Amino acid sequence: MKRTTAPLPLRDGIAPSFLELPAGNWPDLLSFLIARFPHVPEAQWRERLQRGALVDAAGTPFSLDSTYAPYTRIWYYREVPAETPVPFDAPVLYRDEHLVVADKPHFLACIPAGRHLKETLLTRLRASLALPELAPVHRLDRETAGVMLFCATPAHRGVYQKLFAERRISKVYEAVAPYRADLALPRLHRSRLEERPENFTMHEVDGEPNSETRIALLGHRDGWARYRLAPHTGKKHQLRAHLNALGIPILNDPWYPLALPDKGDDFSRPLQLLARSISFTDPVSGEERHFESRRQLAFSPC
Repeated sequence: MKRTTAPLPLRDGIAPSFLELPAGNWPDLLSFLIARFPHVPEAQWRERLQRGALVDAAGTPFSLDSTYAPYTRIWYYREVPAETPVPFDAPVLYRDEHLVVADKPHFLACIPAGRHLKETLLTRLRASLALPELAPVHRLDRETAGVMLFCATPAHRGVYQKLFAERRISKVYEAVAPYRADLALPRLHRSRLEERPENFTMHEVDGEPNSETRIALLGHRDGWARYRLAPHTGKKHQLRAHLNALGIPILNDPWYPLALPDKGDDFSRPLQLLARSISFTDPVSGEERHFESRRQLAFSPC
């Protein structure tokens, strides 16, 4: 598929978004926007059109009188309510022509989504490194801290992503969770994980395993333990769901064993899960790579 060039530049590390207009017969663009996004007040669309915040493929602003043209695109910058700054840094561990490795803090989302736009790791890195085409090679939950890889050259993005898809990468995590003296460790935990029908969390069900994590005990004290986790698969919430299924949910997990109300801007109780290290053979240079987080979990029982 031919790559489309955005008519708007990167703004404070944020790339513009676009909407492809479907077939339809609206009297004007404003009428379509009101019908398509009923949750957005009409006054907001009028204000955005009046200040030229929506543009066509050539970068020409639409107006209140613009006609509706199906199969064309409108380009814009996403606008969200004021975001609370995440008060933690995200140092770059490594950078070359193709690869950027960052040490993600807890509470910072990986990419713009939902109510997080500026306060994301991708936005910060694009702005601070002046790399408008930087893109993540993999993801970490917003609550999880640690090593994360980005590719700076679109032509090489696919070969780095393929490392994860083909499981040719070694990832090691650490977690703090309750100590169970009766739990035999180290162990290889395999199970079938599926999303719960009532919410976004995962749980174990009967059936062919689709997730696998090697778990080892690093030490324990006063009823708490530090665990080494090496996932072989990459299912959603895999580590959190596996430890929860073993009766040792990760300390400060807002979703396991129960999905709690949104903590909002409370940064005082970070999930005690850290992507400690990542190792692989670089598909571009052929070099052996190993990157390790410099962070420590806030609660260390040993």
